[in-house]
Amino acid sequence: MALRLAVLVSGEGTNLQAILDSVHGREGIEVVGTAGSRAEAPGLERARQAGVETAVFAAADHADRAARDRALGDWLEERGTELVVLAGWMEILSPDFIRRFTGRVLNVHPSLLPSFPGIGAIEQAIEHGVRVTGVTVHFVDEGVDSGPIVLQEALELAYDREVDEVEREVHAIEHRLLPRAIQLIAAGAVSFDPENLRRVRVDPSLDPEGARGGDR
Repeated sequence: MALRLAVLVSGEGTNLQAILDSVHGREGIEVVGTAGSRAEAPGLERARQAGVETAVFAAADHADRAARDRALGDWLEERGTELVVLAGWMEILSPDFIRRFTGRVLNVHPSLLPSFPGIGAIEQAIEHGVRVTGVTVHFVDEGVDSGPIVLQEALELAYDREVDEVEREVHAIEHRLLPRAIQLIAAGAVSFDPENLRRVRVDPSLDPEGARGGDR
């Protein structure tokens, strides 16, 4: 089991911290770089404290988004990045970037996709009155939160839950589920279904923690 990954952040970087605390430096999994869309993103300091190389790729520093994404992609490839993890990255990545790293960009989203894609997913779920929401870890494609799903975990909602309370519980799930997905990918347990590339399979026989659930 070995995997070189890079993490992209725009804000606090709590999901990055969960990765650093739980899987970085273990069983061949290594965070080889952390890139930020803002120089002041606290997540960059978290990476520095862990001895991880950092860089800033602000859109304003490049001619356009495509140029920024080319520079970002070059930086990732120079570090031998095998998996790009979006951990609170709040910028849209260009189609060329997604194609360059096809099947190698992972995102965590605060809903049970395909319900409530895009921004404000927690608020959308509460306003809609759903009784169950949750977290999805998925590969990124050129759509909006529409890529193949790797893992999901549900969270029951009472009718009158406050947004802040739900956010705390959702973040706690994210901090478990995203590192878990990275472990499974590193172990070779995750593969795309050749008959339907919108789906991935999780092979329990390759799961280092012996998780159950079979194909997804």
